[in-house]
Amino acid sequence: MSHHTACKAKTLDESLDEFGRNPPAGEAAPKTKTSPTTRRDLKLIEASALIASEPPNGNDMAFNHAVLCQVGLPRSKVAGEKFMRQSGSAWVNVQAGYLDEGNGPVMQPIPYGAMPRLALAWVSTYAKRNHTREIPIGDSASEFLRLLGQPTTGGERGSFRTLRTQMHALAACRLQLGYKGRTYNGQPIEQFDAWQANKNTQQKALWPGVMLLSDGYFSELIANGVPLDNRALHALKGSALALDVYAWLAHRLYRIESRPVILHWKSLREQFAQEYQGKDADKDFKKKFVPALKAAQAVYPTAKVKQVMGGVMLLPSPPPIPFKGA
Repeated sequence: MSHHTACKAKTLDESLDEFGRNPPAGEAAPKTKTSPTTRRDLKLIEASALIASEPPNGNDMAFNHAVLCQVGLPRSKVAGEKFMRQSGSAWVNVQAGYLDEGNGPVMQPIPYGAMPRLALAWVSTYAKRNHTREIPIGDSASEFLRLLGQPTTGGERGSFRTLRTQMHALAACRLQLGYKGRTYNGQPIEQFDAWQANKNTQQKALWPGVMLLSDGYFSELIANGVPLDNRALHALKGSALALDVYAWLAHRLYRIESRPVILHWKSLREQFAQEYQGKDADKDFKKKFVPALKAAQAVYPTAKVKQVMGGVMLLPSPPPIPFKGA
């Protein structure tokens, strides 16, 4: 790590300490606990230093649908064939669907976790940047994993299996996006040739190569795409919650006009994690949300978010990707 990066990393570490360890007024200071820095932490620090020191160029710009920046896909495996999440006026409903894997229809799971988030962001970025519904996804699974910033080791038992499962689930699912009286009904992906698991055939021959977005989703994306920093997405790829928090902040903060917005843990839990239930639901959710928020802020250094009594305060902030002419 260069001297310049190290200096930036120190500043980041101090800022994370300020949010995570200095309690809001009226709350007791948490017990400090030191732990060794992980590889993920180091990558986050390096990405934060890069983003803070170098403005994004054209290749760094990514996009996601505005509603999916407010209410994300499931983060963990869902039992059943439906998933609903709502935040204020925005909501998403995901229904599992069938995909022909070579021998007839096979019911797919509901897509979940970081992989489909990264995949949707990547294909959405290509579609919006090139104004096309036809998305080339590489000549092989390895190449597509590389495009997503994912490891290409592990074989069928590692990243490849996750990619196959989640891409099939994403291609098969039906998606409803709603906001203030308007509902989009459809499937993001109109055509996708299944990645057939045939050990006797070379992997390259089995990979689809091209994905076709539906016309409805493409139109919605062109009209409502939110710009994100691809460097941030790659740095947060290990946490679906951190990816959701980052996309939410990117969509929310710059639209705050003057007065700060305070959100309590209950409303944040209802937006991000209705699965937390019981008498300590808000407390349990907070334990997961605060580290994810710190990670998102690390790669969105201009985001102004403070922890306050009972929740967090959002203040007007510039977007992670400056507007043209700004």
